Amino acid sequence: MSKPIKTEIPGERIAKVIARAGLASRREAEAWIAAGRVSVNGALIASPALNVTARDRIAVDGAPLPGHERTRLFRCNKLRGLVTTHADPEGRPTIFRALPKNLPRLISIGRLDMNTEGLLLLTNDGGLARVLELPATAWERRYRVRALGRVTQETLDGLKAGITIEGVRYGPIEATLDREQGANVWLTFAIREGKNREVRKVLEHLGLKVNRLIRVSYGPFELGDLKDGAVAEVETEELKRLLGDAIIAQAEADFDAPLGDDELRTRPARRPEAPTDARGPGATRRGRPVREEKAPPPKRERKSYIGKNKKVRRDRTGGPRPSRPR
Repeated sequence: MSKPIKTEIPGERIAKVIARAGLASRREAEAWIAAGRVSVNGALIASPALNVTARDRIAVDGAPLPGHERTRLFRCNKLRGLVTTHADPEGRPTIFRALPKNLPRLISIGRLDMNTEGLLLLTNDGGLARVLELPATAWERRYRVRALGRVTQETLDGLKAGITIEGVRYGPIEATLDREQGANVWLTFAIREGKNREVRKVLEHLGLKVNRLIRVSYGPFELGDLKDGAVAEVETEELKRLLGDAIIAQAEADFDAPLGDDELRTRPARRPEAPTDARGPGATRRGRPVREEKAPPPKRERKSYIGKNKKVRRDRTGGPRPSRPR
């Protein structure tokens, strides 16, 4: 009995196309599809198991999918107090609302905690973001850490073999004691996995309380002298050199597509986020309702009076009484 011949379905998976447009990662795009936010040729779809071609009309939340653009990457010096997400249900300020308005649609490569600052990589290519986040890529993330307490270099050297904390295994960690400052110590911490709150949990296990955490590098990309809150694009030729041929091929990065007009771009199709300082019906501040400000009432036109309770004398015809002739 002959085996059935497999025929290749033309096009690309819908989640991959959405990610390539820079709206989200593939995982996020699949979640949008399951939530009924994506339509193809005017019909909502419920499964990411769909291939589309350039002839298909794709929309997210009713907005047409942006055109394919050149792969780009930006370095951002994230400030403390910002959440690495496009929309926060608690109404906290986000990194994407703090970005300059003339930037293209961007997604983050990994995340930084709200109270972590420093280097955050942003890209308009969801495929590149996915590859750089993969554990198999194993790019080193380097941090400067200030922590309350005392620790020895010998204890830190014990982290090179990895450590298990509350059932979670953390891989090899390179840690250096740089100096002591009052009741604090400054450390350099290098990890390759980037598990949730890894640096803080490992140091807490060693009896240290982190009070400042700054990421200074992610793979070959460094924070350098980038100012607080600033964003800088990595030039295309430099980006290609730093990524290398293997990652470029795996991510299917496209450096030949047009750049597009940043000034005319709009933000990606996202569910509206509650503003933190807006005014009007439904506005919130840190998750609490904000009282609506009403417009001030119009000013009354002031009338002039001759004197308080003074009556104007009138003659019998009803008009004003003529003054006496001199």
